[in-house]
Amino acid sequence: MTQERKIAVVTGGNKGIGYEICRQLAQKGVDVILTARDEARGTKACETLRKQGVPVRFHPLDVDDPGSVGRIREFVERAFGRLDILVNNAGINIDAEKTGANVDLETVSRTFRTNVYGPLLLCQAFLPLMRQRNFGRIVNVSSTMGSLAEMAGGYPAYRISKTALNALTRVLAYESMGTNIRVNSMCPGWVRTDMGGPEAERSTEEGADTAVWLATLPDGGPTGGFFRDRKRIPW
Repeated sequence: MTQERKIAVVTGGNKGIGYEICRQLAQKGVDVILTARDEARGTKACETLRKQGVPVRFHPLDVDDPGSVGRIREFVERAFGRLDILVNNAGINIDAEKTGANVDLETVSRTFRTNVYGPLLLCQAFLPLMRQRNFGRIVNVSSTMGSLAEMAGGYPAYRISKTALNALTRVLAYESMGTNIRVNSMCPGWVRTDMGGPEAERSTEEGADTAVWLATLPDGGPTGGFFRDRKRIPW
């Protein structure tokens, strides 16, 4: 009897780390749903991967929009009846010139809508499907910029949003204790993406590795942890 292929949703998958997570998961035999806010860019990303022999499918998703989250949940349930892997990768960093003393609430609110509320809505949408089958892997792409142990100044909205995302990870992991649902955060490091810039030290392949590892954890794997390079790091 052949093993059932896992189903994954990856947010922000049209470029950067998200694109690479989609590629690596698909190479491991996972049925990947690449999502992006921009339908044209998302479709192009899927076509590029297919030409490389890496089959993925596209579904539009704006993580800021509860209606859009509801639509992808309906699509997944109708098409597959389950979801095994959710990678909350979509994120924004729009306050590079701000400090905690002068950042405006609209910038904080916009950042939280994408970096925190989006992952929360997606977890709320898909956790019931995971609980039905007692299986799930949720990966929240965070950053050590949100680590309280390493907290510094600058980028206040981004930092606080990633701290909140880590708190969400802990809450959902605790609430999933006793099940085969594993919920973890990870830091990809400083990666050469649109957000990280061309001077960053890591490739997207390196940045995606820990997320893919967490997304494919075996039964009994870690949960409620914060990881970089497949190793626990402090909250």
